[in-house]
Amino acid sequence: MELITIIFYLILVVYCFFILQLIYGFDKIKSFVSTNQKPKTAFSIVVPFRNEAKNLPKLLQSFSKLNYPHEFIEIIMVDDFSTDTSERICIQWRMNHDHLDTTLLENLRLSNSPKKDAIGRAMPIAKHDWIITTDADCIVNENWLMTLDNFIQQNKSIEMVVGSVVYKTKNNWFHQFQQMDLLSLQGATIGSFGIGKPFMCNGANFSYTKKLFRELNGFGGNFEMASGDDVFLLQKAIAKVPEKVHYLKNANVIVKTKPENDLHALFMQRVRWASKTSSYKGVYPKMLAFVVLLMNLSLVIVCLSTPFHETPIGFRNLVFAFLIKYCVDYILLFKTNSYLRNGAFLLPLASSLIYPFFCSWVGIYSLFGHFTWKQRSFKK
Repeated sequence: MELITIIFYLILVVYCFFILQLIYGFDKIKSFVSTNQKPKTAFSIVVPFRNEAKNLPKLLQSFSKLNYPHEFIEIIMVDDFSTDTSERICIQWRMNHDHLDTTLLENLRLSNSPKKDAIGRAMPIAKHDWIITTDADCIVNENWLMTLDNFIQQNKSIEMVVGSVVYKTKNNWFHQFQQMDLLSLQGATIGSFGIGKPFMCNGANFSYTKKLFRELNGFGGNFEMASGDDVFLLQKAIAKVPEKVHYLKNANVIVKTKPENDLHALFMQRVRWASKTSSYKGVYPKMLAFVVLLMNLSLVIVCLSTPFHETPIGFRNLVFAFLIKYCVDYILLFKTNSYLRNGAFLLPLASSLIYPFFCSWVGIYSLFGHFTWKQRSFKK
């Protein structure tokens, strides 16, 4: 067997090892069963936003339906210099829901990261010790806080909780492709917690205490990164107090968000996410990211070169490797889909064929390029 073919299969074996490890970890995180405990935890919900007039009404409506004592809820909306009617929507909603403690702030830009600035802006005035961050394009479950409170009461040492995020999609392929991608990320998140090597979370469903935030010096050391208000804080906590960080696996705390509607917006979003990878702390997340990129890039290179007979690997080996990768990926996707979407139909064959090209494109571009976010341009 040619050396190149051996290397190709070696990459496949290493990739499968990592994904099978995450599958094992996924099963180790057991679903949390909530009880009828009397609510005790007070929460400050922080929502940074910019030009979200189309999305804010749905988020605010979901807040108004929360099944939780109103006196235990504080909502802090932080406007990052919106140029649409977002501010007016928040003011009107606050007037119509004066039973909920709601504050509207204007962001103060102090760094290269508007979202970190917004959360930092809210932190000093937050009345409650437990902070929850979510995004303006999300919808929360009515039992979101009730279940989180139950979890906190049953685990007294907890000071940081990671929750799940899923897309609310339309029935079209582009949305389903994004759903598959997000499912893979959520599956990797849960799996990494199960094997004791958590490194990823989503700021659309992220909770922690002000006490822990201060102990970790907040976002200090990561302000140069435009994104990462979630993963870098998580990685700080894992490095210092891993026993206080937990994943909450319960359908009631799944937050729904919107997929992108055009390829450029999706590409910029994924580049923004991927740009954080090189700054990850620890060997495991960097190795995992490298192996995933290498596997997908290898498939792309072999696929593009095979018709021109520039590689000895051959079409048969390419198909075999893809099927092995697909089967291993599908197990993780199936388990994640069963949890996040209650087992809705999932057969991402077409998406899996395109994904290696998309993943490689995003991964390589994120190493050198810039990205746009909320009508602003950011360098890596």
